[in-house]
Amino acid sequence: MTVELRNVTRWYGNVVAVNDVTMSIGPGVTGLLGPNGAGKSTIMHMIAGFLPPSRGELTIDGGPSWRSPAVYRVIGLVPERDSVYAFLTGEQFVTATAKLHELPDPPAAAARAIAMLDMTASAGRRIATYSKGMRQRIKVAAALVHDPEILLLDEPFNGMDPRQRLHMMDLLEKLGAEGRTIVFSSHILEEVERISGTIQVVVAGRLAASGDYRAIRRLMTSRPHVFTVRSSDDRLLGGALIARPAVTSVELARGGLQVRTSDYGAFCRDIAVLARDHGIRLREVLPTDESLESVFAYLVAD
Repeated sequence: MTVELRNVTRWYGNVVAVNDVTMSIGPGVTGLLGPNGAGKSTIMHMIAGFLPPSRGELTIDGGPSWRSPAVYRVIGLVPERDSVYAFLTGEQFVTATAKLHELPDPPAAAARAIAMLDMTASAGRRIATYSKGMRQRIKVAAALVHDPEILLLDEPFNGMDPRQRLHMMDLLEKLGAEGRTIVFSSHILEEVERISGTIQVVVAGRLAASGDYRAIRRLMTSRPHVFTVRSSDDRLLGGALIARPAVTSVELARGGLQVRTSDYGAFCRDIAVLARDHGIRLREVLPTDESLESVFAYLVAD
């Protein structure tokens, strides 16, 4: 299923939380990034049908999410704040959610969802005894109990230990590969980088960038690209590179060359030709500033 936002704005009194955002989110895993207060949670709540846009249009497969009860059958939401009843067991909580969705066999659906989150052994315990990471996982189980086509997760990794995070990342990758539309926000950039095919960067309520983060980085022509280069003759290669128009600086360091270039494509072509012409063997050509963290920092700073 596809989620479409067209010129969506949402304000609270005089405060504009989301400002003229247009984006399309399709099947697969999409990471929603932005500083605190950027508008990520507001976007998710509008997609889930909890809030109407103040202006613009938000649709799910062509129909509005606001005041459309049928949308809850295809959407699962995991809010950032705890939304669990601590006096219930994990099994009771997920089963109650299955009953609210009027599933034909709530206990079986609950058992399936709990098993997906590796929570079967703890399902009989009261949620009050759970760690924060376990509460997060039981919330995800409840969101998945009706087998939704769209899953929205607001900071889903909060409180999880490394093993739980790896399990959750593997699950989201699997669900995205099955053709579901997965949208999650996270401040842990390495996790977004690992599992997101697409990122949507929101800064101060506006959409700052959209797409694959490596492609976004390469379009930032105002920022130099930095490479680490190791070869059989770094000194000779450095002298040849500095003469190329696309190369802005070359530094000979202990671990190889640090090369800055204004044109990613031209540099990649030039270094291959120069190495061949000078009889130099390239051992490593590594972009050092293409991480999601660097892209995010550039966009927020700009």
